[in-house]
Amino acid sequence: MAEAAHVAGEHGVNQTVQEYITHHLSYLTFGKNPESGHWEFAKTMEEATEMGFMSFHVDSLFWSFLLGGGALLFFRYIGKKATSDTPNGIQNFVEMIFEFVGNQVNESFNHKNAHIAPLALTIFVWIVLMNLMDLVPVDWIPMIAAWFGQGFGQEHMSFKVVPTTDPNITLGMSISVFILIIYYSIKNKGLGGFLAELAFHPFGKWMMPFNLMIEIPTLLAKPISLGLRLFGNLYAGELLFLVIAGLLGAVQLPAHFIWAVFHILVVPLQAFVFMMLTIVYLNAAHDSPEH
Repeated sequence: MAEAAHVAGEHGVNQTVQEYITHHLSYLTFGKNPESGHWEFAKTMEEATEMGFMSFHVDSLFWSFLLGGGALLFFRYIGKKATSDTPNGIQNFVEMIFEFVGNQVNESFNHKNAHIAPLALTIFVWIVLMNLMDLVPVDWIPMIAAWFGQGFGQEHMSFKVVPTTDPNITLGMSISVFILIIYYSIKNKGLGGFLAELAFHPFGKWMMPFNLMIEIPTLLAKPISLGLRLFGNLYAGELLFLVIAGLLGAVQLPAHFIWAVFHILVVPLQAFVFMMLTIVYLNAAHDSPEH
């Protein structure tokens, strides 16, 4: 409660713990205001909801592109500076990541496709970086954003810093993987083979209605479970950080430290799970009908 009141005091508003947590879980939303008809930033959660599906979570998109673009520039820089004579510690660290992801692809992907390893590497590194933002103290960046927003009439501006706690981001990634699954399934098996796989397995062509009842939900569940698993784990972690900050106030640091140590395991684990399921799903998409 003390922490929530302190944060609220920066804006001259008395907040309860619930209001504090709700504010930190809100998104910086840009969309079309249904009343004025203008495209603008939402000032409240109600306005953000009214803007509907075609609005944008600017904070999630900003951090996603910043972290992803930063990773690309970093790997490009290390690649240009790489040497086989006297590699430094950073080069060794990057090579360890490449080797780790490469081993997972070699063990789990049984076909030839030069795009799978780069895709797996991109997914793993990008998700790890986005998940790591959950370890930043919960008030630092939102307070800076709120201070900056005062100049634009956004005194209570929300600004989330963990993209993977936004289901739009995680489901966007999983749907992208799902599109690749459909693409490679049709490319390697043909449209007829792909449809036959749905209609005739696992009980044969005479049980086609039952096969479809099993296979279609199974297929559609892949992107949903892939995206929601990542979102749910990171959202729960962020929520606990906020509860600790809101309830414990000045004595939150020991509890934050304990949860952060545990959360360090969650950060790479969820990235690894997402990467491995992507490899497994794409391997199945390359399997012949005999498999």
